[in-house]
Amino acid sequence: MKKIIAQLFISLDGVIEDPHEWHFPYFSDAMGRAVDGVIGQADTLLLGRATYDGFAEAWPGRETEGGEDAYFAKKLGDTRKVVVSHRPLDGAWRNSERLEGDLVEAVTALKNEPGEGHIAVSGSVALVRQLLAAGLLDDLNLLVHPIAVGKGDRLFRDGSDSVPLALLSAETLDLGVVDLHYGPAAPAEEASYEDAKQHLAGAEG
Repeated sequence: MKKIIAQLFISLDGVIEDPHEWHFPYFSDAMGRAVDGVIGQADTLLLGRATYDGFAEAWPGRETEGGEDAYFAKKLGDTRKVVVSHRPLDGAWRNSERLEGDLVEAVTALKNEPGEGHIAVSGSVALVRQLLAAGLLDDLNLLVHPIAVGKGDRLFRDGSDSVPLALLSAETLDLGVVDLHYGPAAPAEEASYEDAKQHLAGAEG
């Protein structure tokens, strides 16, 4: 079964909205490798409609222009793109198709398709929330930026259900961004301060 990896740029205070307004000062070669490892190496991109429309507007032109990002733009163009949307696609960006049917059933079928590559989700926060709730997300990759934005939509909203996760890996990049990978986990066991205080420094002395 293929893994689904979702990659998000996120601030210290949990903001994921409009990363283009605060994220670029922290983009380095190390972050470029992190993005390529998830997005550039995927054999399928699973995207929400708003993210897809933004990508389809920007990346084909960048590929045609032949600038420094043309190689990555071509990668995205060559990759299969599956879009979660109720509206038909305009067909302007090659290798794009609309996900048909129930989200959980269709994504499960996508994961069961043959092949050794992974499925990547870039941005598409509403989709990421749905995949987490359905237990279909194998790896939540958060690139945590050393900035508190102070406003904007957050990945985990007030009033949402708790989501237990297990840390799979952590790496600090050169400009202070922390590259975190989380996988699904069982709910933590109940505990209280009485359980925790034995772990305080000097508690055994």
